[in-house]
Amino acid sequence: MIEKEELLKKMSDFTMEEPLNYLEKGFRIFDFPLIGFCRANDPIFKEMKKEHIIGSIFLSPEEWFPGAVTVISYFLPFTAEVRCTNRSGEITSVEWLHGSFKGEKFNLKLRRFIIQELEADGWRALAPALESNYLIEHKMFRSNWSERHVAYAEGLGTFGLNRGLITEKGMSGRFGSIITDIEYPPTVRKYNGPFEYCLNNRNGSCGACIERCPAGAITEAGMEKAICRSYLHVDDCLKEIRQKFGYPYSACGKCQTIFPCEEEIPKF
Repeated sequence: MIEKEELLKKMSDFTMEEPLNYLEKGFRIFDFPLIGFCRANDPIFKEMKKEHIIGSIFLSPEEWFPGAVTVISYFLPFTAEVRCTNRSGEITSVEWLHGSFKGEKFNLKLRRFIIQELEADGWRALAPALESNYLIEHKMFRSNWSERHVAYAEGLGTFGLNRGLITEKGMSGRFGSIITDIEYPPTVRKYNGPFEYCLNNRNGSCGACIERCPAGAITEAGMEKAICRSYLHVDDCLKEIRQKFGYPYSACGKCQTIFPCEEEIPKF
């Protein structure tokens, strides 16, 4: 059996060595990953089927993978170099744009790599994001597998006003997950609620992402996903640049930089 520490080392080595994780300027998109584990039959996955969380579209680990035992979730934090480029200016940096799209190509390859390593060791595994029945309902702003919600279940972090997930390495980055029949000890969830790490939710002392959002999509009530989506797909501020690289729409990330939860859990 591949132990947790060995798996994390394999993922870290892959992250450091894979060419897709490097930009032309020579710096990496992602830093070393965080990893969490959760039992596939954890009751929290049934909670996600409630309409005020994700809804009935959400498929539990056991619905994705009969015989599932463990869900592995990970966070790939953007490097300081990528984050710094997006701290200034009204328009998203090219480096952040690459991090969003080239970074997700790397993330897909990392998912395949993890599956390959687990299967080579005699286990079964799959990544919902790689499956043909993976579904995103754009009009309803939900999917049948949410990487952020799964990461919350794995003990990796809690949500902010912008609905990004705040981890011990902040919220700037991307998430991924694998379902397997290996039994790993679950990661302890060190929080009691879905917004515990958010300063604004904790004591009303922040709300920086409200002012930071160029689309005006974030309020005290949270993220207006329709406004955010329109900014990325209709306003499409990076259209000429993103078309040059073949990316399908613009990126933003302004609500994930230059405030307390960019790179850590904010101090209370």
